[in-house]
Amino acid sequence: MNSVLGIFLALVSAVFFTSIEIAFVSASKLHIELQEEQGLYSGKVLSRFVKNTSGLIGTTLIGKILSTVAYTILAFGQLYPWLKDFLHTTSYNHSYILLPLSLLLIFTGYYLVVECLTKFLFLVNPHHWLQIAIIPFRVAYILLYPFMTGMATISRWIIKHVLRIPEKDIQPLFSQTELTVYLEQLDYTETAKEEDEVDTQIFNNALSFKRIKVRDCMIPRTEISAIDIEEGMSELKRKFVESGHSKVLVYKDSIDNIIGYCHAIELFKKPKDIQQLLTPVKIVAETTPVTDVLIELTQSQKSLAVVVDEYGGTSGLVSIEDIIEQLLGEIQDEYDVSEDWVEEKLNESTYLLSARHEIDYLNDKYTLNLPTGEYGTLGGLIISIYEDLPSVNKQIHLSPFTFTILSMKDSHIDVVKLSIEESKD
Repeated sequence: MNSVLGIFLALVSAVFFTSIEIAFVSASKLHIELQEEQGLYSGKVLSRFVKNTSGLIGTTLIGKILSTVAYTILAFGQLYPWLKDFLHTTSYNHSYILLPLSLLLIFTGYYLVVECLTKFLFLVNPHHWLQIAIIPFRVAYILLYPFMTGMATISRWIIKHVLRIPEKDIQPLFSQTELTVYLEQLDYTETAKEEDEVDTQIFNNALSFKRIKVRDCMIPRTEISAIDIEEGMSELKRKFVESGHSKVLVYKDSIDNIIGYCHAIELFKKPKDIQQLLTPVKIVAETTPVTDVLIELTQSQKSLAVVVDEYGGTSGLVSIEDIIEQLLGEIQDEYDVSEDWVEEKLNESTYLLSARHEIDYLNDKYTLNLPTGEYGTLGGLIISIYEDLPSVNKQIHLSPFTFTILSMKDSHIDVVKLSIEESKD
């Protein structure tokens, strides 16, 4: 009876140390650091082990070795005599397989209980298990500390002087991947706990910020307010009034040759011509990272830049506000009048939409599966298909979609009727 109890305790001990190791390796180090900042005892203890991983791994290793040895000795003492008596009842002499059969059964039971069961139970929620088990583990760490220290010292000496392997540089406690995983876990758990709701979108935006290109957030070419430098001041004033924008781009001969912009406030200086109001503008490529553009604009104290394609033609306009929106979400400015944008679902296959709606927004909201590309808006998609500026009532087909131009505003598409042809089985 005592041996059976000893076997049970040895298995429990092996499960304990194995689960600690698995849960610690699987846990988010950032989650542990945040627990420490919150003043949780488990977070403080675990944070020490994060900074001393070798101490935790060494303790679990010694604990597993001692538990495994104890289990093997006790289980063998119980199983071997029983198997011997059982096999002697048969007519055939099985004495030569008695030892390997005993060890096979012992280690099969060990593997099923310790390895499989532990991984199944404690990989699901490693943080919860660590909070429960960290106090008894700290006691085990203190008891096994002399053995662990001695083993670690010998291991380091062998690695350094015998194997001559240099020690690795100190690694950061957590990486960008750790932060991403933590935010995903937090976002998942918070959906069920509105009282603890945390907006993680800004953090997710920050993590992906350096991968965003200018073309992902620029105002498309068709929505730019621009004027030829040869136009008079009256035409410039009219452009400011019609567009409602505080800045109007200035080009020479063609919009593909932007030479600067005019600010509405400069009109109070009563200039004689547009040349006197002209402010130089930055030129950036579509593929430039927004981080580089943001740094360049802030250092030069400019608020916008003209975006050009690979052929040097004007492709759009980007402002500091557009870039900041990639981090903080939508910021209402003079180019954003989404409250006036048409968005009406007439039936399951027909929609009235403003051409300024983003393709990603429409696909996410209505599951339209509109094709994506270098354009960002519905109007950009239509121009990409038609390869010209369509007229009112023009129908443009892209199976299974039909785009009907209902209205135009200045030189860009305003309202579109989107019809979806039902698939024929």
